[in-house]
Amino acid sequence: MTPDQTVAAAVSAAAGWAAAPPQERAEGLTAIADALEAARAELVALADEESRLGETRLNGELTRTTFQLKLFADQVREGAFYDARIDRPDPHWPSGPRPDLRRYRTALGPVLVFAASNFPFAFSVAGGDTASALAAGCPVVVKAHPGHPRLSRRTAEIIAGAGLPDGVFGLIEGEAEGVEALRHPGIAAAAFTGSEKGGLALAKIAAERPTPIPFFGELGSVNPTVVTPRAAETRADEIAQGYAASLTLGAGQFCTNPGLLFAPESLVDEIAERLQGVAAAPMLNDRIASGFLAVSDVLGGRPGVRRVVWPEDGASLAPRLLTMDLEAFRADAGAAGQECFGPLGLVVTYDDLADVADAVAALPGQLTTSLHAEQDETGDLAALTGVLADRSGRVLWNQWPTGVAVSYAMEHGGPYPATTAPATTSVGTAAIERFLRPVAFQGWPQDLLPPPLRDDNPWKVPQTVH
Repeated sequence: MTPDQTVAAAVSAAAGWAAAPPQERAEGLTAIADALEAARAELVALADEESRLGETRLNGELTRTTFQLKLFADQVREGAFYDARIDRPDPHWPSGPRPDLRRYRTALGPVLVFAASNFPFAFSVAGGDTASALAAGCPVVVKAHPGHPRLSRRTAEIIAGAGLPDGVFGLIEGEAEGVEALRHPGIAAAAFTGSEKGGLALAKIAAERPTPIPFFGELGSVNPTVVTPRAAETRADEIAQGYAASLTLGAGQFCTNPGLLFAPESLVDEIAERLQGVAAAPMLNDRIASGFLAVSDVLGGRPGVRRVVWPEDGASLAPRLLTMDLEAFRADAGAAGQECFGPLGLVVTYDDLADVADAVAALPGQLTTSLHAEQDETGDLAALTGVLADRSGRVLWNQWPTGVAVSYAMEHGGPYPATTAPATTSVGTAAIERFLRPVAFQGWPQDLLPPPLRDDNPWKVPQTVH
């Protein structure tokens, strides 16, 4: 079908899917998870052919994908996401007589999901954006990523065979087709994971429509990490090993890759030693590989930058390590602090930890920030902790940011430009909130109220009654 036909089918299905009982929606999500699991061997083989990520990584990612579908199914059954609130009439209410008011959250409408390249399962056709939108009661149109077209088509076929009502799920392909769908008046929201350049271009389109729509873009990050002098002195080997492992995980192709490290100069050689033993790994595709080489060459030539680990073969995809001092970084932070999608790390060395807070505070918004310190230093780190929390959506203590748990309290988002909607998350159960809007009914008869707001509460969802 054309993008217009696919979106039109989603529009036709929207009211019915939003009004479907929680159990029905939950069964649909579970059926998708079970169908994907049944096709595991086929899907992993396809994904490996197109992404070069390896069967071990892809099996783990498919497990994460089926888990998050079932986790959202559990959330739908519980019904707390409706946030049903009931105010009984009160003629003596202090601000004036209060009427019967009943508020809940309902589905926004059809959601356009732009699949990501680096997670062909978890952030793609059946990924977290799709799962959370379906759970919210929104039909989904996925724009497939060109990096894994055959996997995308096969995944879509499996979802289509899982028993969802017609129009609740659809797939389109092509850059122009994605833009056409984004401009379609039937699309109520869009979700994107990818580059800052691509995401901001799409966000502009979403904002300039005759009726603007929410655009939930996750645009990447350099995920600054700070190591205190005490931590560098007492745990140099542990920190160097951990940084090297996190930086090179998945060939550095994670949005939570810790590309920027603030540390004492003594740690540079320790990290270099670990990285020199890491072999080059294949990247997702030739376009991403060439982009990595081009950006790393630019960063490696910035004023004040020294190449510490750099392959003799300039075309090698082996890890790279750069370093510069804090003064040079401050003078060139806009360029030196840009994301390089791949296994490249920049260590900014400092003499006084107190100077690091200002440098971090001047950075654009990030998905994560991390602090490696000793437990008995906490009394001296309050100001730095506040800066780290101000700059990111997730703040880590003595841990590395790669690896995002699909859970209840996870926050995968952050201030602009890490995301276009800093009040939301794209991972975890709170992701459902992106695709809901509040509606209040005042004085309505019981039989015309949505089921979550009725006194008999036929769906048995939680209600807050005043």
